[in-house]
Amino acid sequence: MSTLHEPTQRPFVLVVDDEPEILVALSDLLESAYTVLTASSGEEGLERLRHNPGVAVIVSDQRMPGMTGDVFLAHARNLSAAGAILLTGYADISAVEAALNRGQISFFAYKPWDDETLLSMVGQAAARYFLEKELECERLLLRGLLDNLPFGLAVKDQAGCFVRLNQQMASQLGHTVAQCIGQREEDLVDGPRLESLKEAQGQLAQTGRDQQVLQLPAQDGPARWHDLTRVRLDSLRNTPVQSSMLSDYSILIDRDVSELLSLEQRLRQAQKMQAIGTLAGGIAHDFNNLLTAIQGSLELVQDLEPPREASVVRLYENAMEAARRGAVLTRKLLDFSRPRHLVCQRVDMHDVLENLQTFMKQGKVPEEIRGALDASRLEGMSRFSSVRFNIPEEPLPPVWTDAVQLELAVFSLCVNALDAQSEGGETCVSVRQVARLLGRHVGREHAGAWVVVQVTDRGIGMTEDIRARIFDPFFTTKGTGQGQGLGLSMIYGFISHCGGEVRVDSAPGGGTSVELWFPAMDQEMAAAIPAVPANTVQTIAAALPASGAGSTILVVDDEPGVRAVTSGFLRRAGYDVMEAAGGAEAVEKVQSIPGIALVVMDVMMPGMNGGEAARRIHDVRADLPVLFVTGYADFGVLPEGVAVLHKPYTRDALLGDVRAMLVA
Repeated sequence: MSTLHEPTQRPFVLVVDDEPEILVALSDLLESAYTVLTASSGEEGLERLRHNPGVAVIVSDQRMPGMTGDVFLAHARNLSAAGAILLTGYADISAVEAALNRGQISFFAYKPWDDETLLSMVGQAAARYFLEKELECERLLLRGLLDNLPFGLAVKDQAGCFVRLNQQMASQLGHTVAQCIGQREEDLVDGPRLESLKEAQGQLAQTGRDQQVLQLPAQDGPARWHDLTRVRLDSLRNTPVQSSMLSDYSILIDRDVSELLSLEQRLRQAQKMQAIGTLAGGIAHDFNNLLTAIQGSLELVQDLEPPREASVVRLYENAMEAARRGAVLTRKLLDFSRPRHLVCQRVDMHDVLENLQTFMKQGKVPEEIRGALDASRLEGMSRFSSVRFNIPEEPLPPVWTDAVQLELAVFSLCVNALDAQSEGGETCVSVRQVARLLGRHVGREHAGAWVVVQVTDRGIGMTEDIRARIFDPFFTTKGTGQGQGLGLSMIYGFISHCGGEVRVDSAPGGGTSVELWFPAMDQEMAAAIPAVPANTVQTIAAALPASGAGSTILVVDDEPGVRAVTSGFLRRAGYDVMEAAGGAEAVEKVQSIPGIALVVMDVMMPGMNGGEAARRIHDVRADLPVLFVTGYADFGVLPEGVAVLHKPYTRDALLGDVRAMLVA
């Protein structure tokens, strides 16, 4: 096995002598092991070197007309690192000594030479040439590695002075590389970094290794987290380094881990929000069933005998209002855990923000936003005229999202920002494009450009504890009756389901910045993404008959209370109603009873869910329409383009969809 310094081809040897016989003799001696180049003068030898930079050894005569050997080799040293051997007579010994002292030659030989001795000299000179080439290559590799490491790296000598370091380390020390070389670390740093160095020295002396993670102030921004690792060289071996020169050398590694810690924090936040979302969705599903039964039962009770006494009417209206408010609350919980009403499309961020800016300046709120916000949050609309928008003129790539939900999210963040500045202050909405997230994104595959909407204020800010909880459902720092604590939760759910991310930066007394990150897309990407499934059946009850006499409807729901309310609504409207407590029972009834005109079926049921039951029903009767009712629909289990009615629903909403499907 060859070593790195062994040549891969025959080494080149340049022989320079003004006597042709000498050139022939030396060529005959060397050509068995080397590729020999010849020159009859120093000038010709230099020209040979210019065209053959890979020459490993130069063998030159000393006494030559025009340019002596020592002068030629001095010029050759500027062109080549080849080893040099000078041939001379006794009269030229002073020139040889001078050449040796100046480092121009490796060996010299007297004429006439001994063949074996000269061959040995040439071999040693060639080996040294290739070894120096190897060392030069190693130095270049190490320098390239040192200068391009993504972290700071430095080497200290026995006195603790820097002997090698990269620009990254020098920048983190606040100096240039030249300023750091020969200096001790304790003479270049102060504050927390100096304290950490003093703590590390004891551990380094005992075990040969110390590692610290600490927050250090930055020159041009907020403090950053650094992982400082110190290692003595002798601790890297099983036995101590024998050379006293290296025994006290040490390595310092400085990694900026701020982004890594931020990524871990966002990952924990994402995992927590996923768990909370799953829990919230399950609770909201059960509450929706309860609210459907309560609200529907109240409507049916009213049909039996309308109350006449004012006190009874008031109690009835209070119960209905409480049921409606409960329905709104559970809908917000569901929108946090799994947004149901997203209408995603290509959205131009310029258009959305300019439209929102116009509304705010006019003190108006779009109807879509007004219906989704608490009335208390819309008080004092004139204050929104102070919100400043910073919208760049250059075009931004489109994003795939819901424009209404985007407007609602930005509007809600502006409300929060204004509330945080009760004594006035600047609130700014800006948008920018980020070329790439550089691996900082949690759980996403998108690696292209991003569009970032940022809302900043100079308000009271938040502590770390509060910031860690702001996305939790029902968590709020506002007084009783001033908020449900679901606004930021819904924003988090909306952004997550659009493939984006929410970032919050805040400090007590330092204001708050909230960033909404949206993955940008191009035309091809937009064409490849299908539209969000939606209820394709429109309520056209005004043009439909009020009575459903003669039609048989199968109601399928595993909740007896919901099934009873749905059946009661339909029977009161004149329909013949059959009931089934699950998907399998519904399939059996469709197979055995041919007169069923419509199936009203829950989606989430134990055993066979609504989607699977509908597919089996359509295997038997492909033309039988199915209206899905659900409080927590996973559209992945449903066919595309189906009709979906969300719980809790009113009698009018149910009958409207039923009539529309029966006449379709």
